[in-house]
Parts: sequence; structure tokens; C-alpha cells
Amino acid sequence: MTATAVDLTMGVEEEFFLVDRSTRAPVARAPQVLDAVSELLGPQAQPEFYACQIEVCTTPTRSGADLREQLVALRATAARAAREAGCLLVAAGTAVVPPEVPIPVTDEPRYQRMARYYGALVDGRLGMVCGCHVHIGTLDRPGALALANRVRPYLPAVQALAANSPFAGGLDSGCASWRSVEFGRWPTAGPAPPLDPAGYEQTADALVRSGILLDRRMIYWFARPSEHVPTLEFRIADVNADVDTTVLLALLIRGLSATLLAECGPRGGAPPEVPAGRLWSAHRYAAHYGHRGEALDPLTGETVPARTLTSALLRRAGPGLEATGDLAEVRRLIAPLTARGDGAAHQRELYRRTGCLDAVVDELAATTTRDPG
Repeated sequence: MTATAVDLTMGVEEEFFLVDRSTRAPVARAPQVLDAVSELLGPQAQPEFYACQIEVCTTPTRSGADLREQLVALRATAARAAREAGCLLVAAGTAVVPPEVPIPVTDEPRYQRMARYYGALVDGRLGMVCGCHVHIGTLDRPGALALANRVRPYLPAVQALAANSPFAGGLDSGCASWRSVEFGRWPTAGPAPPLDPAGYEQTADALVRSGILLDRRMIYWFARPSEHVPTLEFRIADVNADVDTTVLLALLIRGLSATLLAECGPRGGAPPEVPAGRLWSAHRYAAHYGHRGEALDPLTGETVPARTLTSALLRRAGPGLEATGDLAEVRRLIAPLTARGDGAAHQRELYRRTGCLDAVVDELAATTTRDPG
């Protein structure tokens, strides 16, 4: 049913904004950029919902070093094409500077159908968000669901670490991850319900048959079995400019997954029961405060410092990280993030020092293509 820790692969999908080099506002130049990278990247570069966004995808890997190398190369290739199109590649969960005119939905049949059906959610302005999705495989459907059921209480801590979207519409949103709030308006965006394979099939069929969703690809749970590859897809994180943060998230999720999968046998017991309302509240805390400030522990219901949940997450993932040989690297990567704060804190600090949103965009663009080595 499940893979061992050493067998688990990681794959990452990162969504980026394309912003004009002069105005720093999102611009609808994804077709030009994707055309320029098509020969080099093929299906590893794809359009996203809005024409100011692109997505790049790594291939599955077991190596953190290889994952980093892929991410750096993909970002560099996309950034070169963006510059040729007069724009910058920016990794942020929301656009820092709002678009001057509404951005059109990508000219692709499925996206156009979604835009017509969910018109109130599609404004071409504040609704534009960019996430980072981590795939863990190879897992069959029972294995993916067993992992999804066990991982639920630990995802608010992952969400908080990844917070990188404090600005929306040119203003401070008051949240560390406004992307989480904005994307949360879409149907099913939220914690996955505990399901076995039969329950998943019944639920997915009912969501589509009822018209709540147009297709299964619109199941936007924070951890969902992929419909096209044998993985569990984690959809909880803002995209981050610092590639170290992306590598950290992938390694940490893989390590946590390895730990939890090892507990899926007969002696592992049932997944922890977490009240749905408490779990939703924990995610709201993570969206509001990020890695700084308070957090709600989904397992106890207690309000604790966010860093306390981070430490608990690292301990929980520890056995899996040791099995994959990633524990020392995760500790190295998490230390500076804990010291300086998450991406949202960094954006706010830069704006406090400069009073200029353009400066925030420029720093995000520079960091997006910086290779930390």
C-alpha cells in the first residue's frame, strides 16, 4: 500500500507572477514567456489560470540536492524568458502591486469554463494567487488517503512556515498569507475530510455530479490524491522567493510523510481525531500570523507561539527525516527562517525601511532567481 521512507519521491510545482519591469504590476505576457521556454522545458512549464502567471514543475526526485538544482534551473530559464518579454519573474503568494487593468483568464477551454461558472470569484485583480505544491510518491490511492488522513493536524504549521503574501491590492492585508484567505473562497479549498478509498470516490463523484465542482481537478483540499500521477499533493504553501524555503518545505513534508506512513500498519492505530472547527481555526491562525505570533495547536486546542508548532512539526517529522538522511539539512534550512521570520515578515520589513512597494517587488524578483549555493 505504501512506500518506505527511502523510496518516497518529491516533486514541486511553483507558480509565479509576471510583472512589468517598469510598473511592477502583473501583465498578461504568459503566452510569450511560455512560447520562449517551450523547447527547453516542454511540459515542465505550463500556463496558469490568469495570463500573468506561469507554473514550472520539477521531475520526481529522492534527492534534496537534485531538487534544488532543478528549481534553480527552472527559475533561471523562466526568468530569462520573462526579461525578454519585458517583465520580471516574481515568487509571491499575491501580487504586491495591483494590476493596472484586470488580467484576463488564460485562453484555455477549461479555465474559460471555470471563469464563466464561478464568475464572482474571477476578478482579474485580488483573486490572483500563486502557490507551491509538493507531490509525495509513489503512492497508490489507499496509501495516499491513509497519509492524507494522518497529516491533517500538522499542515497549519507548514502553512505558517510558507507564509509569503502580506500585500493585496497595494495594501497590507493584515495577514501573513493573504493567498490562503483569497484562495479559500473556492469550493473545497481547505482541510481534506478523513476518507477511505470508497469514501473518496463517493465524495469526488458527488462534488462533480452536484455541480459544486466542474471536475475532479478542482478538488482543492490541502492534501489530495492526485488524479493524474501516483502521489499525494500538498497544496498548503505560498510560493516563496527564497529557493531554500521551497527545498525546506519539500524535505519537511517528505520526512513527515515517511514518519506517518510508517505508522499506517496494524500497530499504528487510528489517525488522530481533530474537530473540524478547531482545524479550520488553526489554519486561520496560520494565515493571519504566519511563523510569527500565535498559533492554535490542532491537537490540543491550546494557543501557543507559532514557533512552538514548528518545533513540534520538526520532532514529528524527525524519524522520517533521519531515514531519508535529511534531518541535518532541514535543521540548517529552518534556522535562518526561524531567526529572520517568514517571507511575509521579510516583505513587511523591506516596506517599512523603504516605504516603497516597487522595492519589495524588485527584491522578490532578485531573490526568486538567486542561487543560494
